[in-house]
Amino acid sequence: MCCQSLLLVQKISELYHKISTLESLKPSKHVNSLFSQLVLLICTPSSSSIDVSTLCSTIQTMRSHLIKLCGEAESLLEHHYSTILSSHQNPLDHLSLFPYYSNYLKLTHLEFSILNHHAPHSTTTPPSKVAFVGSGALPFSSIIMALKYFPKTEFHNFDLDPSANAKASMLVAGDVELSRRMVFHTTDIMDVGSEELREFEVVFLAALVGMEREEKGKVIEHLRKNMSGGALLMLRSAYGARAFVYPVVEACDLRGFDILTVFHPTDEVINSIVLARL
Repeated sequence: MCCQSLLLVQKISELYHKISTLESLKPSKHVNSLFSQLVLLICTPSSSSIDVSTLCSTIQTMRSHLIKLCGEAESLLEHHYSTILSSHQNPLDHLSLFPYYSNYLKLTHLEFSILNHHAPHSTTTPPSKVAFVGSGALPFSSIIMALKYFPKTEFHNFDLDPSANAKASMLVAGDVELSRRMVFHTTDIMDVGSEELREFEVVFLAALVGMEREEKGKVIEHLRKNMSGGALLMLRSAYGARAFVYPVVEACDLRGFDILTVFHPTDEVINSIVLARL
């Protein structure tokens, strides 16, 4: 590994130590500053040169723990801002209050563009139903996709957390048309069988569903067994130093699927995008 990459890993390790010793990961000026520094680090030009699979076991353990800390902090941040947005009469008019909203706009545009390029029938003949697994308290991806790209499609959002779904549903409740197309299911996707999963032409899998590789592999295998043949699976992965905050999905994790494309962003969008067909 080059000196530049080693220095970057060292800086990430230093930030990890500061984050891991915090009393709370709830949004605050200090917490937000630490995670903002982390995001800037993993998106530097040299970040793509890091192959996390080659790192020593100590760094691998640190990375695994950091992903979990980032997931917890992200969930707390989303709950916090979902509450703020719901306090407005028309929450959908104030989505930009969320500090990373522009990233969601870019990420969702990328996902739609990839669908349009590699599976054009999905956009010329929009799907009647899609699923988003791991939607959370701020289901921005579903909301943006439903409003901007698939205005007639039903979006079924799956999340384990009842409070996240309750807050998410409040965001769209004031929009009669959108609320009819946004369905929220409080359940483990592993408990959703083929009778329901085969209704979806596209399934989106959030990056933090299955933070450990074995766990994510079980979710992907469950989807493979129960989705409809020809259906599309869009996953969020990570590449380079970005893999310190999000899990990586490898080609071998998608046995039984035909991988159509893998896209690694180089701007402030953190997640890589993988599109596969069953």
